[in-house]
Amino acid sequence: MRDPRLDFVAGAGSTFHSSPSTDAAMTDSVVLAFDFGLRRIGVAIGNSITREARPLSIIDAQGDARWPRIAAVIAEWQPTQLVVGIPRHPDGAPHEMTARCEKFARQLHGRHQLPVASVDERYSSAVVAGGRDDDAAAVILQQWFNENPSNKATHA
Repeated sequence: MRDPRLDFVAGAGSTFHSSPSTDAAMTDSVVLAFDFGLRRIGVAIGNSITREARPLSIIDAQGDARWPRIAAVIAEWQPTQLVVGIPRHPDGAPHEMTARCEKFARQLHGRHQLPVASVDERYSSAVVAGGRDDDAAAVILQQWFNENPSNKATHA
């Protein structure tokens, strides 16, 4: 049976049909990115084969209520790498959300025992001005793909 999670691999308008021998390799390449916010968290997905990010979902929950939803997304997609956007002021200085996003990244790693990379997201908001949180997560993930050609895991 074909795994529908892998349909996005071949690109727009086409469908990738995996075989049992390719399922493990494809699953191993899944990367999820998070655009953390106090009210909502944008989630994007990509893989190290196509190296293209796309919006996945928005987790509309606060505090501890967000963790079961994040766990469900991780269980469904079984990523081997997580990426979190870390906001900063234009000059690179941290601000209030910098520490909160760094804490979120540490909690993701602690709860799911997956490598968590951080990406400087100070200009991602400008790219998706007026966009959705999952669009911002896709920008963050695409930036990670672009900055890490070997896609080696890095811990936050």
